[in-house]
Amino acid sequence: MQTAFSREQLAQPEIAEADGILKTCVHYGFCTGTCPTYVLFRDENDSPRGRIDLIRAMLEKGGAPAPRTVHHLDRCLSCLSCMTTCAVKVDYVHLIDIARSYIEKNFRRPLPDRMLRGLLAKTLPYPRRFAAALQLGRLAQPLAGFMPGRLRDLVGMAKARPVKMELLAPNVYLAQGERLMRVALLAGCAQQALDRNINAATIRILQRHGCDVIVADGAGCCGALPLHMGYERQARTLAAANVEAWSRLLDQGLDAVVVNASGCGTTVKDYGHLLGDENAKRIGAMTRDITEILAQLGLRVTGDMKPYRVAYHDACSLQHGQHVTEQPRRLLKTAGFTVLDVPEKHFCCGSAGTYNLLQPAIANALGQRKAAHVGSVDPDMIAAGNLGCMVQIGRFAETPIVHTVELLDWASGGPMPEALQGRTLRAPPPVAELSEQPAIMPSDAPPSGGAGIW
Repeated sequence: MQTAFSREQLAQPEIAEADGILKTCVHYGFCTGTCPTYVLFRDENDSPRGRIDLIRAMLEKGGAPAPRTVHHLDRCLSCLSCMTTCAVKVDYVHLIDIARSYIEKNFRRPLPDRMLRGLLAKTLPYPRRFAAALQLGRLAQPLAGFMPGRLRDLVGMAKARPVKMELLAPNVYLAQGERLMRVALLAGCAQQALDRNINAATIRILQRHGCDVIVADGAGCCGALPLHMGYERQARTLAAANVEAWSRLLDQGLDAVVVNASGCGTTVKDYGHLLGDENAKRIGAMTRDITEILAQLGLRVTGDMKPYRVAYHDACSLQHGQHVTEQPRRLLKTAGFTVLDVPEKHFCCGSAGTYNLLQPAIANALGQRKAAHVGSVDPDMIAAGNLGCMVQIGRFAETPIVHTVELLDWASGGPMPEALQGRTLRAPPPVAELSEQPAIMPSDAPPSGGAGIW
């Protein structure tokens, strides 16, 4: 792609970076077939290729973006499926972040939009505020019918997901038996307000597998939620706090930063780009999804898990952002479960951080589509590596959904996941009918990413 930025524009680091990315796009169009919004609308402006053209024109022109441009860029999910299928590997994730930051600095949104986006930025990254907002949302449920569409959906989601908050105080959870690793756990923000079980299962299974688990003083939200709304300064502030907190542990010996929310993991792994300093690059390089760590350690199971049918949902941030696709499946198989791939597994469920709150109509369509595909494989349960996906799919699917680490914890000596308790699970088929499950062997080096989406 040809660009026409002035010398003065190229003196700005973000414009220079965008220029380099734009020039790599050759408009092959492989990205369009896997872009959820293009598949839904068949509008070139709602495809990655079309959005790249809109971003180029917006940045070259300068000044306030056209409302039409903002409309189409806002409808991007940042699912990154386009990056998996792109033949020349255009760095779309950083390009769309540059565009969103530019919009927030140069475009005045309508008042309702500003209020909603400001509310989300001031509550979601902070667990106590978010939990309080959810409680208020539940109290406001009787008034939902009189509210504007997006606010009504927000109140509806508060009702659908009860608050189960447990904030993790700074602490060290010691390994059981021989210590093999010393890791820092990102406790998260919205996850701490909505589902205490994910962090609890993560800590238990890491302890049983020989890890000291540190919840560092000063660590909090990863910054992904404000970053993808265009609030780059807030995202950098949150990211810098995490880097500072974890950097204090480096001299004491730290083997990895463990993340159990894949949207956060994608962002933390990219801290070197977001912040640019050496500590941020070091922290990003040592960040691992929980399934990467367990695959490295070698999962030890109790051996008495029944082969329940598990539909594994690939969170976009895990499969497209981090290229982690095989480790979760192999771990679940090793644990004794029958793992089922979901049709159209490369397609986003519509959660996408704050997307289901800002673009509820599109998110609902994608959530219903994903739930239908999940139901088509007739699972006993659904597993996913990201809380946002769990909340989104759980709104539309009748099958219980749990975090992958909860199932792995259960299979290795932990409790049955809370979402499965009290449910009647189907009896598994006779042993002779089960396929042999491959084992996961420990490795000295961190595992490599998966091999694409197909």
